[in-house]
Amino acid sequence: MSFFAYQAKDKHGNSVAGELEAQDENAAADTLLRRGLIPLSIKQSNNDKESSKSAVIQFFQPKVTLDELIIFSRQMYSLMKAGIPIIRAIVGLAETTTHPVFRETLLDVAKQLEQGRNLSAAFASHKKVFNRLMISIVVVGESTGKLEDAFLQLATYFEQEHETRKRIKAAMRYPTFVVIALAVAMFILNIFVIPTFAEMFAKFNAELPLMTQILIGTSNFFVTYWHVIIFTIIATIFGVKSYLKTPIGRRKWDRIKLKIPIVGGIIERSLLARYSRSFAMILRAGVPMTTGLSLVAEAIDNAFMEEKVIDMRRRIEKGESLLRASKNSELFTQLVLQMVAVGEETGRVEELLQEAAEFYEREVDFDLKSLTAKIEPILISVVAGMVLVLALGIFTPMWDMMSAIKGR
Repeated sequence: MSFFAYQAKDKHGNSVAGELEAQDENAAADTLLRRGLIPLSIKQSNNDKESSKSAVIQFFQPKVTLDELIIFSRQMYSLMKAGIPIIRAIVGLAETTTHPVFRETLLDVAKQLEQGRNLSAAFASHKKVFNRLMISIVVVGESTGKLEDAFLQLATYFEQEHETRKRIKAAMRYPTFVVIALAVAMFILNIFVIPTFAEMFAKFNAELPLMTQILIGTSNFFVTYWHVIIFTIIATIFGVKSYLKTPIGRRKWDRIKLKIPIVGGIIERSLLARYSRSFAMILRAGVPMTTGLSLVAEAIDNAFMEEKVIDMRRRIEKGESLLRASKNSELFTQLVLQMVAVGEETGRVEELLQEAAEFYEREVDFDLKSLTAKIEPILISVVAGMVLVLALGIFTPMWDMMSAIKGR
């Protein structure tokens, strides 16, 4: 979808100018007519105010978090429901927020509103703050005259998304801490501990076991080339990040994430919950199904699954039903497909999709609670392996030397 700058006249003959998002000029004209405006000119807009911001400022300033969007959506719903003018509401929220980037963004949105642009077009000029899903829901709210309901839906959606992310982070905190502790322990052992034992063994001129020789060789490599190792690690991290930013790299990694043992299934179900929840919200707001699938594909934030959802949209545009397209995508369980089938038969697709989202969220919640119990045996095995290697490599030659001394 693209943005189009338009000039039109309202039912009173007054000139109106602004910007909106649409598939093409014809779709933009249809949107204006539904709003009661008579289009005079429609041109594709290349204006992107956000790109004119200083790249240095954007790099150093903090990003707008999901918490900020939740608070903003909730406050906008309350203020608009109370009848506060939209410009006054946004300026007031800009003055109360402590986030510098968000304050600047809201002040710019208010300035654009004063110049005659609508709220969705003002949001669209700050794509790094307001994603396409949020912009589309606001467009629907403006078209139907129920903007406060749109912000209520967004607040609910953001809150559920935040809760899911919080549960995943909490479940991964313990294994992440253990892995970091193991890495630090390995570094300290190779740099400080093993060299001390190596000096002691060298004084006795004893024949060392193979495991001890391997440990000493590894330690010598760490001590001699530690700067090369650090440089290699940093270069690898930057190289991998650069590759993952490419379309091919991102797609491959997003597919690999879904196949990681233990956590892959959790990631997949959380993404499907996001798909079902956001698709239900979009359909409930009145967005056409094909347009909604395009928006949901971006909201999933997984390139592999995004391709699957886009393929579903193409199939629906060719005349297939949502059920058939969902089956061909091979993304959903049989239970969810049955929900989609019932939803199409009864005309309650959005309600059944919401049920599917809750189903996936319950499964994710259950898996997250048992995740630590599943990972603990693996971590214990790794620690036991480290202790065994140290015992064989360090303590075995010490016992041999003590036995030789006693034998004398």
